[in-house]
Amino acid sequence: MKFTKMKDLFTNIFRRNKALILIASFLVIASLTGLFIYQGTKKNVSLTLNGNKKEIKTHAETVHELLGELKINYKKQDYLSPSVNAKVKDNMQIVWKPACMVILKLNGEEKKVWTTRKTVKEFLAESEIAIKEQDQLSVPLEAKIKQGLIINLDTAFQVVVNDGGEERTVWSTSTTVADFLEQQGIKLNELDRVEPGLDQMIGENVPINIVRVEKVTDVVEEPLEFATVTQKDSNLESGKQQVVQEGKTGKVQKTYEVILENGQEVSKTLISENVMENATDKIVAVGTKEMTQLVSRGTETGKEFYVSSTAYTASCNGCSGKTATGIDLHANPGAKIIAVDPSVIPLGTKVYVEGYGYAIAADTGTRIKGNKIDVFFASQSDAYRWGQRTVKIKILQ
Repeated sequence: MKFTKMKDLFTNIFRRNKALILIASFLVIASLTGLFIYQGTKKNVSLTLNGNKKEIKTHAETVHELLGELKINYKKQDYLSPSVNAKVKDNMQIVWKPACMVILKLNGEEKKVWTTRKTVKEFLAESEIAIKEQDQLSVPLEAKIKQGLIINLDTAFQVVVNDGGEERTVWSTSTTVADFLEQQGIKLNELDRVEPGLDQMIGENVPINIVRVEKVTDVVEEPLEFATVTQKDSNLESGKQQVVQEGKTGKVQKTYEVILENGQEVSKTLISENVMENATDKIVAVGTKEMTQLVSRGTETGKEFYVSSTAYTASCNGCSGKTATGIDLHANPGAKIIAVDPSVIPLGTKVYVEGYGYAIAADTGTRIKGNKIDVFFASQSDAYRWGQRTVKIKILQ
């Protein structure tokens, strides 16, 4: 009896376990079947991420969902094909290139630019920036683009520069005249000038002119003219003259400061002079023997005779600047005036004086007596040069 009960108990247990096993097996098979079905419904996608290609399967409905599954942080500046909202299809090809932010400093003007290009050369081409060999670029054209890359680009332009009279055209990326000179290796000497000024901005239509200035010393020897001195000789007939001593030219050394601009003299200043050899005066004896009045107030027109002559200026000692006939010598520096003894040559008489020219007798003097005249000069140097001499005078009118 007991045996029969035990047998029934084991039979019931076996039956229950068999049912459980059947249920578990069914569930496993169902799960596997579902898994196979789930996997089988995934879409095959060829994905190129920043140049790396891989094949994936996905249930994502859109490209946006797929990027989310892959934990890719997509930015609107990135390159994505097809678009983020495109539906995912089986055997679809998706390309994603992340954009980098580049700092471009073009001729000093800074701006931030997003790009998906690989190299600096490609980036500049994308930005429609043409590069000349004279331009200054801070990084190589083949440099890789990376986040935060700083690109400095100074574009070159042509500048006409005249250096000391020699003109040439050069390429430059400079901003100021001083920077241009340094870039071109042009050095200024202490006296040189540059136009425009060193701190002035330059551009393609701004020529640069460099004036080379030199200060030199010029030492020359010049002749020192001799003076003619007259001496009265009572043994020599009046109206005649005789050379007692010939004059001899001396030598004077003069030192000048000369300023040259681009090789051309623009100023010359005498800074010193040294007499190396004194001049010897020419001495002329003037006869005074048997002097007679040759001309009277009624002097005949065309009459010629010799007189002793000196010179004066409007500012000489004792001179008022006006003649005896009222002519203002200061106001008429070019006037041809002689001072006379009115008893010999009447005032107002027109004459011709040897070595002086046509003149008018319009002045008198306390020392002008007899056959003696005083000729007027505007400058003291001309009066000294005239000195004292015997000259022939002709009465004209």
